[in-house]
Amino acid sequence: MKNDLVSLAEVASALADVSGAILRKYFRASFDVEIKGDESPVTIADRNAEAAIIQRIEKIFPEHGIIGEEFGAIRETASHVWVLDPIDGTQSFITGMPIFGTLIALVVEGIPKIGVIDQPVIGERWLGICGVGSTFNGNVVATKPFSPLSESSMYSTHPSMFDGSSDEVKFSRLSSAVRQTRFGGDCYAYGLLASGFVDLVVEAKMKPYDYMALVPVIEGAGGTVCDWTGKPLGIASDGHVLAAANIETRDEALQYLSS
Repeated sequence: MKNDLVSLAEVASALADVSGAILRKYFRASFDVEIKGDESPVTIADRNAEAAIIQRIEKIFPEHGIIGEEFGAIRETASHVWVLDPIDGTQSFITGMPIFGTLIALVVEGIPKIGVIDQPVIGERWLGICGVGSTFNGNVVATKPFSPLSESSMYSTHPSMFDGSSDEVKFSRLSSAVRQTRFGGDCYAYGLLASGFVDLVVEAKMKPYDYMALVPVIEGAGGTVCDWTGKPLGIASDGHVLAAANIETRDEALQYLSS
């Protein structure tokens, strides 16, 4: 199985190459921005990149399933399902900020086994393989050792993720307990966590294409990812995400998020 995953991870990296070539063409160029029904933006770059990835998967693995942000689900009950977000951080992309990323995951029997976080403009790629480990541009990475929350750094994409529910109170409590909270970064913050620069990333209102690729990357680097009750993430998770550099940091954070 391990050798199979390594081979499939090579395919995942090749898929990121395909999408990256498209995204670089549109980055900081002139194009229209549409607003979807959920009020999130989408561009021709998102759609073209996802379409190209899907076309390649269909050619290589016609029996595999696909779940993408822009084009929905195909054969989602298959044993092997690719979960795609062509541009995680479209707001950054359309405003010329190179901290967006392409997320590609391979989920096998419901468990995320391979994950790619790719930043095609500055040429940075994290690759995680379940049971093998995680790399950044081919070099092995590791998360930070334990630090108490009072010495920890935490990222979240935007405060609006927590508005209008008990999430806001829980997040505020945790934010008050850590040394510093930074906003922005989208998937890039999870890559920084895998590389040992960040202790926590805490988010809500996430979709499977937002988080499935993150799991193998962070866990392969020695970290841990779960929902706000400590349960592993899956396709049916409720969108609450807690990524931590280690189990001890996770357990401290859960005291603020799970009650």
